[in-house]
Amino acid sequence: MAVEADEIFDRIRLWQQAGKGVALATVVRTWGSSPRPAGSHLAVDETGAFFGSVSGGCIEGAVIGEAKEAIADGKPRLLEFGVSDEQAWEVGLACGGKVEVYVERVE
Repeated sequence: MAVEADEIFDRIRLWQQAGKGVALATVVRTWGSSPRPAGSHLAVDETGAFFGSVSGGCIEGAVIGEAKEAIADGKPRLLEFGVSDEQAWEVGLACGGKVEVYVERVE
């Protein structure tokens, strides 16, 4: 679901107030027909609950997994997804194109 940035940050604050670890994933670059534009966000809490979207469902599961790891180890990640031979049976964008997503723990 595409949501406004204010809604994402409100959700992050709520999770933090509840004592949960939180990560933010942000689309930083796209090529071709990526379903979400640069600047789109996905907030993830330590349990895997999420709010927002970075791809309309194509890669959310993989990004949520990386976000949970970023919460645990504090290390940001720059992820790239697209159609390739290596990813054809794993994670990719069904619509084609590529997307880079930056994932970081929110303090």
